[in-house]
Amino acid sequence: MRNLVKNLVFILLIFLIISGLFALFARPFEKEKELSLTQLVEEINQEKIKKITVSGNELQIIYQDDTEAKSMKETESSLSQSLLNYGVDKTKLAKVEIETKEAGGTWTWLGPVLFAVLPLLLFGVFFWMIFRQAKTGAMQAFDFTKARARLFGAEGHSKERITFKDVAGLAEAKEELKEIIDFLKNPKKFLQMGARIPRGVLLMGSPGTGKTLLARATAGEAGVPFFHISGSEFVEMFVGVGASRVRDLFSTAKKAAPAIIFIDELDAIGRHRGAGLGGGHDEREQTLNQILVEMDGFERDTKLIVCAATNRPDILDPALLRPGRFDRRVVLDLPDINDREEILKIHARGKPLALNINLREVAERTPGFSGADLANVVNEAAILAARRNKHQIFQEELLESIEKVLLGPERKSHILSKKEKEIAAYHEAGHALVSAILPETEPVRKISIVARGMAAGYTIKMPIEERRIKTKSEFLAEMATLLGGYCAERIKFGELTTGASNDLEKASELARKLVKEYGMSALGPVSFGEKEELVFLGKEFGEQRNYSEKVAAQIDKEVTRFIKEAEIKAKKVLMKKRGLLEKIAKRLIEKETIEREEFEELIGKQKSPSGGKIVEPLSKKGKSVKVKVERV
Repeated sequence: MRNLVKNLVFILLIFLIISGLFALFARPFEKEKELSLTQLVEEINQEKIKKITVSGNELQIIYQDDTEAKSMKETESSLSQSLLNYGVDKTKLAKVEIETKEAGGTWTWLGPVLFAVLPLLLFGVFFWMIFRQAKTGAMQAFDFTKARARLFGAEGHSKERITFKDVAGLAEAKEELKEIIDFLKNPKKFLQMGARIPRGVLLMGSPGTGKTLLARATAGEAGVPFFHISGSEFVEMFVGVGASRVRDLFSTAKKAAPAIIFIDELDAIGRHRGAGLGGGHDEREQTLNQILVEMDGFERDTKLIVCAATNRPDILDPALLRPGRFDRRVVLDLPDINDREEILKIHARGKPLALNINLREVAERTPGFSGADLANVVNEAAILAARRNKHQIFQEELLESIEKVLLGPERKSHILSKKEKEIAAYHEAGHALVSAILPETEPVRKISIVARGMAAGYTIKMPIEERRIKTKSEFLAEMATLLGGYCAERIKFGELTTGASNDLEKASELARKLVKEYGMSALGPVSFGEKEELVFLGKEFGEQRNYSEKVAAQIDKEVTRFIKEAEIKAKKVLMKKRGLLEKIAKRLIEKETIEREEFEELIGKQKSPSGGKIVEPLSKKGKSVKVKVERV
């Protein structure tokens, strides 16, 4: 687009110059009146001539009315002598102004030359620009197959260097990658021992856990060039382009060795072959084949490491994961409380924090948050402080930003009616009270009926400690908590609303998992159903039944039993503590938000340790929109 505008401006400039030249030289080529000496003498005698300019043998004549004409004098004599020879009246001639100029001059010859040559020159420059553009387009066609990798870490590409100090947590992953760094720095030490350093390192983890950041830190620690490219940048609509770009990338990286090639989102081109459209001639599969060949074709002493990242290792082609290719797999877990505190410190650099900031408390309230989530929390806190015209970030902005990241901003314009507010209050009070009474559930941190995002109300719970394994009792208690709002509405109002629909959906899903996946039902330790997935779309589309209709009926019966037992348990708690339910709901209607200390005071319970979160919001419109953040 920029070249097109440039060419249009250039063409317009050429036509303006040509127009100017025609305007400049148009007058000299108008046919002037030519006089003979006899006519000139008659005009002088009639006193019509005002001025005569002599330039060599040429005469430029100006009449009294300022019109012009020209004539020629005799070569061998002067103008006055020639005019006298033709009978001019001396008295009349004396009234005429006669001026003499030297013959010749630059414009005498330069004008005609410029008029003849300049248009040709301008058109020549114009066609030269056209051919140059065509040549550039041809070169761009050849560059189409070049890899578009970004280079970091080399001389002349000195961007901000990232090291392991800039990556908090991930201690085990760093230890794995230190071997790669040592190999890039001292390859002979390993080769002399006959060791074969992994040629490919696959970083696996949830989105936002720092896979790309860790790869850049590895390159920064090793001090080698780092070629970064996304998997989607290889594939184009033209056949063979992806494979050509792979060859070009590896060829360029080998010239810069020792180096690291980092392919982000490997699953874009590394999906299982044979499951997509196009069969073996699919462009994506051809690109994957070329990557397999390049990785397996390394010489033993090649100082080149291929690093890749994906959050879908389950759909990668087995040929990528075999020894000799991506044979080193590094799992990046979500950070624990100590790692979250360190991550918050890194993202808080350069931000004006108040002296009373307690990042430990923020870390305690954010279990299951990834590094990207924590960066978002700190950024939202900074935006919130700036919006409030503060010069520092205080603890209240950080804590409020946690809920904003989870649910969205407060919708102060979303005002509930008196009836809706009462329903929402009893619904959330039912969740909170069941969670507080049952021993296998987590303590409640906050209850609110202030609309946030899509939620008209929510209850935040926090585990006493971070756990990765859950028991059957905990699952059953969680189901009872999910049905606490449903039962509270039924007990108080004698009818049900659409607000509990999402709670029922989540409870039913959990009950079905207990039966079909976890083997926690009366059917015994059996896993039912095989999930089907279309790999080229990367999404589960159904389940292949590996059980009979009779077993399906038994599964449905067990799911119903779990739901009924959870409902009975929640209803029993709420009926027994109905006074507390009323008390909590009325306080919610009055204040709209109840924090942990106030809630524990209401139910007569001591403070519980800080921990994580399970958020169960109640939507006003239609069915409940439940945001449950429980990263186990």
